[in-house]
Amino acid sequence: MTCRSVVGLSAWLVVGSGIASTPVAAQAPATSSQSEAAPRTPWGDPDLRGTWTNATTTPMVRPDEFAGREFLTQEEWVVRNPGSGISTEDLTALMPTGAYNDFWLEQGELSLRTSLLVDPPDGKYPPVTPEAMQRRGQVRSSFSQEGFETWLDFSTYDRCLTRGMPGAMTPGFYNHNYQILQTPTHVALVVEMIHDARIIPLDGSSHLPSTIGQWMGDARGRWEGDTLVVETTNLPESNRVVEERFTRVNADTIDYRITVTDPAEWTAPWTAAIAMNPSGGPLFEYACHEGNHSVPNMLTGSRAEDAP
Repeated sequence: MTCRSVVGLSAWLVVGSGIASTPVAAQAPATSSQSEAAPRTPWGDPDLRGTWTNATTTPMVRPDEFAGREFLTQEEWVVRNPGSGISTEDLTALMPTGAYNDFWLEQGELSLRTSLLVDPPDGKYPPVTPEAMQRRGQVRSSFSQEGFETWLDFSTYDRCLTRGMPGAMTPGFYNHNYQILQTPTHVALVVEMIHDARIIPLDGSSHLPSTIGQWMGDARGRWEGDTLVVETTNLPESNRVVEERFTRVNADTIDYRITVTDPAEWTAPWTAAIAMNPSGGPLFEYACHEGNHSVPNMLTGSRAEDAP
């Protein structure tokens, strides 16, 4: 559990927010008429300001039972929309140690899409490279490992440093809320989960030198019509480039698309379409590691298991 209190943002960033009410499940790409009806800032850009959530019960990867189908029928949607549960992943797989309750998990909504992945067209990740397969067998994380030798065995996610990219912008099981602030020259995006913050220049400036890596990478934005396109480089995964496309289609929806290209990890790029809807409230402080006893307890448990 996290201990949370309302976040106060620096005054120079606060340029107002347009927050709508009830979230609407993403079901299909936006039409031009929807885009024309979307609100705009006082200086004329599409208005992305507000507090948003991308919580959803739509799975990232298309289930085999829907092979070859991009959308559910309305009848299938009614049957499969429980109105509760975690957003996109199986809790048992994510938290093998279990949890004493689930009231704090995101409820989300099920869309008509059979998967958030829209490319490749089969709704599944492209194959990983042989080198990536070998690396994955060596990566340590509390989500996938039974024993730990040192604190270095814990990932940046375990240690509440960052989920990186694309992790920070994709839904999982809770705290998937975002505040977007906007000026004519910059977009600021604050992520509630592990309190990542992204400052995205819109001034046409070049990326940082490739020798300067950053946990969340180096983002540069530009407008293509009514769509904000953000390219992120300089990530810890040096070959990775992430392109995001934010399109405000109406008062209640941002059509968000993310494309990840990483030839060292996957044999082809992949793209996910994830709706962002008004969260109906402010962001809260995500106190992730304060008072967290998991690292010493896990190490102690591992040493107990090692004992003869």
